[in-house]
Amino acid sequence: MYLIVAATIATAVGTGVSVYGQVQAGKAQQDALNQQAEQEKIAAESRELERQQQLSKALAANTVGLAAGNVGMEGTPASIALESAKNIGMSESMLKMSDRLAQAQLKRQGKNARSSANLQATSTLLAGGVETAKLANDI
Repeated sequence: MYLIVAATIATAVGTGVSVYGQVQAGKAQQDALNQQAEQEKIAAESRELERQQQLSKALAANTVGLAAGNVGMEGTPASIALESAKNIGMSESMLKMSDRLAQAQLKRQGKNARSSANLQATSTLLAGGVETAKLANDI
């Protein structure tokens, strides 16, 4: 009789520990993916800064070439500069959107990992509850 009571208590405690571990593992995975998303954001900002520096150098070289008069282009310098600015703006927008989508995907993965861990914990709790009830019924 005492063995059955001890087994029932041990099953309930084991189930509780397992549930707690699964929930904590889900939280840890979500935190890790959120941290990865933050690192991706910082890297994206760094890449953007580098692109802006390269763009500034290219625009400065174009300006110097136009001022020197030894650059042969079709169209007025203003129209060429405007077209370049449009192309660069579209490119920058696409790159920024891609970076934001990558960050959002990592955050979604974190939320999904936590939800999955919570569902597993619920399943473990229910299975442990059934097992505990079976053992308690034998008392």
